[in-house]
Amino acid sequence: MLGGLILIGGAAGDRFGRRRLFLAGIVVFLAASILCALAPGGTALIVGRAVQGVGAALLVPQSLAIIAAAFPREVRGRAIGLWAGASAITTALGPPLGGVLIDWFDWRSIFWLNLPLAAVAIWATVVHVPESRDESASGDLDWKGAILAVAGFALLTVGLTLLAESPDSRGVSLSMLLAGVLTLLAFVRVESGAASPILPLALFDDRLFTGANLVTLFLYGALTGVLFLLPFELIERRGLSATEVGLTLVPLGLIIGTLSRYAGDWADRHGPRGPLVSGAFVVGIATLGLALNADAYVPGVLLPVVLLSIGMAAIVAPLTTAVMNAAPDERSGAASGVNNAASRVAGLFAVAILGALASAVFRTRTPAQDGTRRFGALPEPGDPLRAALEAAFVDAYSAAMMTVSAWAFVATALAYWITRPSRSSVAHS
Repeated sequence: MLGGLILIGGAAGDRFGRRRLFLAGIVVFLAASILCALAPGGTALIVGRAVQGVGAALLVPQSLAIIAAAFPREVRGRAIGLWAGASAITTALGPPLGGVLIDWFDWRSIFWLNLPLAAVAIWATVVHVPESRDESASGDLDWKGAILAVAGFALLTVGLTLLAESPDSRGVSLSMLLAGVLTLLAFVRVESGAASPILPLALFDDRLFTGANLVTLFLYGALTGVLFLLPFELIERRGLSATEVGLTLVPLGLIIGTLSRYAGDWADRHGPRGPLVSGAFVVGIATLGLALNADAYVPGVLLPVVLLSIGMAAIVAPLTTAVMNAAPDERSGAASGVNNAASRVAGLFAVAILGALASAVFRTRTPAQDGTRRFGALPEPGDPLRAALEAAFVDAYSAAMMTVSAWAFVATALAYWITRPSRSSVAHS
């Protein structure tokens, strides 16, 4: 819901007011969190999570659009760096805090935690955030495009998920994947003729805008892949608790939170080329280190996580700033929606693709007498099948993490390409 609706959320903010949509999104997310906390079963929880996605699709794109409206381009990188830092710090606190809440209480407590956070966000927005919108915007919102976007992303995600579940569902999975591709092609066609498109195709005429969003797609796919795969490794193979897993991921948020401001400031003064290329390359090295999967905790986990954190700290603010500066100010909501959609959809596809890959490798390496066991479900130490299944797990984990590393190196090449000087600028200099 977030990945599909975030485009219309960004366009609606440009049309009706970014502050207004930001507040509406917080309220919807708050109500959905209460529904999740009170959910009597799985169905109600899934409904609540879907409604959370609707609220997030309203509020997430407005955050960057509000910053773009409030700060001129020459200092926007530093402002976005502060925004990225704040987001990263709360992300860093989330896993250990969530682990403690789950270990000490139960899973419902992680939803109740959203109530005081939402109250603070509403107060801060009402008191400190001015309203902004595209004064020239008119006409109805592109609901047809929004429906096609949600349907296309849903079909692709469910199709990839079914592919990971069982080889018996391959026919249904491939049919859904094909239907998803066709639906998204229809979405692009609708957008090309829409009077007020949620995805203004003219934005992609700019090489930097298009390339930066492709970098976002590969890089955030890599990041989500690490966050998806690593807990399996830490809990199932290494025997860590949920709290210990959260503490392992703390450097990711703290380092990004501390360094993003400086990376954004550097990009303002010197351009985004250096941090984009070097940051993506470091992420590739870090994920390659995770793929090698050394048995010792420090070289096998902690050091790669720290390197990953440094690489992401270098790239997050300059990458986001490049996207926002490449779009006209009146389209800042739509540009933010596109970039956020790229990062969110990258996460969806990364989990589905890597889950399918890891499951397939695990099944091929699993002993025949235990072929029904799923990736990530290892027997307790001492079980006679533990060694064989652990070896199959390591092969599956390493194969999936190598794929993550390849995505990061593709992002490195793309970052180098989009930031190279144009022929006209070289000739002028």
